[in-house]
Amino acid sequence: MKTVNLGFDKWKIFLVVMMYLMFCPENISAQSQKKVRKSSGSAKRETAILTNFDKNGNQITRFDALGNAVDAHDGEIAYFDGTYYLYGTSYDCGFAWQNKKAPFCGFKTYSSKDMVNWTDRGFLFDAQTPVWQTRCNGNTYGCFRPHVIFNKKTKRYVLWINVYDNRVGFRVFTSETPIGPFTEVAEPNLAVNNDSPVAGLNNGDQDTFVDDDGTAYIAYTDWRTKGTIVIEKLNADYLSGTGEHVKTVTAGKTEAPGLFKRNGVYYVTYSDPNCGYCSGTGTSYRTAASPLGPWSEGIKISDKSCGGQPSFVSTIKLNSETIFLYGSDLWNNAARNEALANYYWAPLTFNEDGSIKPMTCKDTVLVTLDKGVRERKVATVKELDNSAGINGFITKCDIAKNMQRSQSFTATRSGNLSKVTFTTFKNGATDDGLQIEIYQADQSLKPAGKALYSTIFAADAIGWAPKNLVATPDIKVEAGKHYAIVVKSATMTGCYGLQYNDDAIFKGGTAAFSVNGGAVFTTEKDRTLKFETFVKRN
Repeated sequence: MKTVNLGFDKWKIFLVVMMYLMFCPENISAQSQKKVRKSSGSAKRETAILTNFDKNGNQITRFDALGNAVDAHDGEIAYFDGTYYLYGTSYDCGFAWQNKKAPFCGFKTYSSKDMVNWTDRGFLFDAQTPVWQTRCNGNTYGCFRPHVIFNKKTKRYVLWINVYDNRVGFRVFTSETPIGPFTEVAEPNLAVNNDSPVAGLNNGDQDTFVDDDGTAYIAYTDWRTKGTIVIEKLNADYLSGTGEHVKTVTAGKTEAPGLFKRNGVYYVTYSDPNCGYCSGTGTSYRTAASPLGPWSEGIKISDKSCGGQPSFVSTIKLNSETIFLYGSDLWNNAARNEALANYYWAPLTFNEDGSIKPMTCKDTVLVTLDKGVRERKVATVKELDNSAGINGFITKCDIAKNMQRSQSFTATRSGNLSKVTFTTFKNGATDDGLQIEIYQADQSLKPAGKALYSTIFAADAIGWAPKNLVATPDIKVEAGKHYAIVVKSATMTGCYGLQYNDDAIFKGGTAAFSVNGGAVFTTEKDRTLKFETFVKRN
């Protein structure tokens, strides 16, 4: 190895830089995921770290800024004016495919400046009306796949959704903003299956795409030909088809197309084969010199889609480069309700000849963002005393008649325990509510004595997606003393869930469980349940 003499002054500069790197940590996001700031000359760039799995390959739950699980599935991530928008179908209200009694929840959107910190922006339109319940509830095939594009000429955001209550299989909306509210316009017309029976399995899973010249296209699945993909040119306002189309882009048994363009070449990715709510279907793609073909033969880039089913490829045009962000839905073992489904997100990579490289499913993915994109600083939450954070949590559901869960904590200040949150959800037809109790904890940090506080939440007050359940004990606590949250239920059917983390040890307490409703709790080493406590000083 060659030795380099830096000189005294250069050594001083080197030591100063090293001291800065050691003692000036990077910003930590609300998800506790670092963003690395790169410098190239005067241009600065941000690198976001997207976490898909933990080190053991377990799916990680993504939470929004309020600590609730992101509940938007089978949609896409779109990029408008420096902000990322996640669109998807909600399942929190209990929608379950092919369950005739299940309500329709609607379509949600979340916004982010860095694809790490997400803010819940609510529903795209009111889907709780009788009209939309009739169109989309469990008595139908459901409504899915919200996709939004922007029309520069009309200055309107255009939303397409997949429905099964009409002939064409889609409904269209417009809005002045990317978060809505969106207003429905006239039913679109498309070239394929426009003479098929109403409310049948005609057309499904779609993607919308805007070319460089402003021409828009829709890629959709033709169920009448057992899952071939059609691509059709849209009219100038993007609200209906023109009739110009190409059929059988794929040979069949496919769905979930994702249409994009790179270096003058058009690509369409798709689920290969099609399989509703399946975990681990393949991803293939085809290429063409025009959206209307001819299209090449298919090439498979993943056998399992990283444990999910392909959902989208979003074209994100930054100042420095263009990212083709691939997303798959990590479905919850083909559950009829998919509120617990997670996501795999990663940019596609390409060979020099333009072919897509086979996917390598990574636990964490680096995504470089433009200069000026800064992660949102987490505001100080008033009265927050303890928090397990929102990073690296995994879903589990076993709180029922034979299982109680406990999470202990140490008060850092004296005063009134004004609020306690516990992240939970329900799964199945629970027939009793969920009880939250507060105890003092012994030296082993397990609940002891009689409950200092107890409350019960009705089953219908708890959703299907993991969210913070809020209790308000208003009891006195003392700094340095140990307390425990106990969560239990007498339900004989279904279960209530929890979010746990075995990698980030919470030093102020520990998780424990008790079986058969007993008072004896067993400590779970290095495990933390997701919770928060708030103490108001006297």
